[in-house]
Amino acid sequence: MKKTRFIMHSIVLLSIAWLAVLTSCSSVVDKEKEQPNIILFLVDDMGWQDTSVPFWTERTPLNDKYHTPNMECLAQQGMKFTQAYACAVCSPTRVSLMSGMNAARHRVTNWTLRRGVSQDAKDEVLEFPKWNMNGLQTADSIEYAVDTTPLPQVLKDNGYFTIHAGKAHFGALTTPSANPCNLGFDINIAGHAAGGPATYQGLKNYGHDENAIPLSVWAIPGLEKYHGQDINLTEALTTEAKLALDSALSVDKPFFLYMAHYTIHVPIEADNRFYQKYKSQGLDETEARYASMVEGMDKSLGDLMDYLEQKGIDDNTIILFMSDNGGLSAHARGGELHVHNAPLNSGKGSAYEGGIREPMIVKWPGVVQPKTKCDDYLIIEDFYPSILEMAGIINVTPKQDIDGMSFVPMLLQEGSTAADRDLFWHFPNKWGGHGPGIGTTSTIRSGQWKLIYWYRDQHFELFNIHQDIGETNNLAAEHPQIVKELAKKLGDYLRSVNAQRPSNKQNGQIVPWPDEVQL
Repeated sequence: MKKTRFIMHSIVLLSIAWLAVLTSCSSVVDKEKEQPNIILFLVDDMGWQDTSVPFWTERTPLNDKYHTPNMECLAQQGMKFTQAYACAVCSPTRVSLMSGMNAARHRVTNWTLRRGVSQDAKDEVLEFPKWNMNGLQTADSIEYAVDTTPLPQVLKDNGYFTIHAGKAHFGALTTPSANPCNLGFDINIAGHAAGGPATYQGLKNYGHDENAIPLSVWAIPGLEKYHGQDINLTEALTTEAKLALDSALSVDKPFFLYMAHYTIHVPIEADNRFYQKYKSQGLDETEARYASMVEGMDKSLGDLMDYLEQKGIDDNTIILFMSDNGGLSAHARGGELHVHNAPLNSGKGSAYEGGIREPMIVKWPGVVQPKTKCDDYLIIEDFYPSILEMAGIINVTPKQDIDGMSFVPMLLQEGSTAADRDLFWHFPNKWGGHGPGIGTTSTIRSGQWKLIYWYRDQHFELFNIHQDIGETNNLAAEHPQIVKELAKKLGDYLRSVNAQRPSNKQNGQIVPWPDEVQL
């Protein structure tokens, strides 16, 4: 919409409908001094049901298990999205978020850590491709990496003060993007190459010895002032984020805060501010710790919302809440495995809904109607064009092709990018966990239908998500024509982005595209 306004030679050529949409946003984004502040609050490994906010058609026992009052408040002030999707593991999501690209295109399809080293688990049948294991970069000189114009760099170039707080996990060790400041952030708080913390405990120096020397690659950098103190990592990051926001306000620029918490990633350790409450409720040790971590995350959200109000800037600050993949359920959890995201099937690492469907809320004061809900689907790469449109940044020409579509029309309740749109996931890799839907797959969501293609034995699963949210009934045998149609769409898309495929170890042949399989 914005691009049309500036490209057309005369505003007279614009229709009344276009003018109405542009006018609705003009008071927010037309002038640089009125650009909104933006907080992108991304939680690690948070499941669709790890909250007291129901994202389904009904409230469930899991919604009563967790206590997230600040998420409830945010939902009351903004729009809740019930079908927001990410990737099944963290690095692909974060690269899609920062690049606007689908994982099949950017090829950072598994989690990253060491330079030039694949994190793929061993498989007896499949040989995995040389994916972009070094992550997202801003130059084409790094091997096995994707060269991009990152979102924070675009924001910075257009007048934003940019802050990174928490988990980065953009690029492998010793690559430039291991430091978020090389991706356009003015300030980096505790972000580095690793995708999880050694410990959340300040009393354990966040993984350092008494001389502040890292004990492992998982040690959290830059928080030495909190070493030896009884302060949880989530609280320390929030405190530092607010100090960084003070710096942003002092330079009289709009700010972009990427508040990317390490929690609820393993290790599952108690946030002592909330742990005893859940233990007293009868939860087992692991689940009491997990629930305390969830509430600690929610407390951070509330602290930031309070900060905005205290500074008098809440009316000009957008808050986007999202998770990077489904909640962990394959291991390290208490109780029965693979049910921690119910009614969704499975969890982190899975192609099923439990691995990719996320809690998402957007508050945009004066633009998004409070207490609203959107049931249209979207995917993580949509955040790139959406945030740029929210910021009023137009005519951007990034290095990379953008797969994402702005969800601003959904926020305005004036349209939907879900109409006649298919979503795609591609994982030609092997994660370390085991369980339902966890494996080497490609997936398409087309309206109510979802098709999963398994590379190991070339079989399909077909689900009607509207009727079977738990993906318990594989309809592939009953609807071969739908399988054929979706397999063709999936194959066409994967070829169009030059997606990678695994090969068969026995014969060395690359596994067929989904539409090459005989049904």
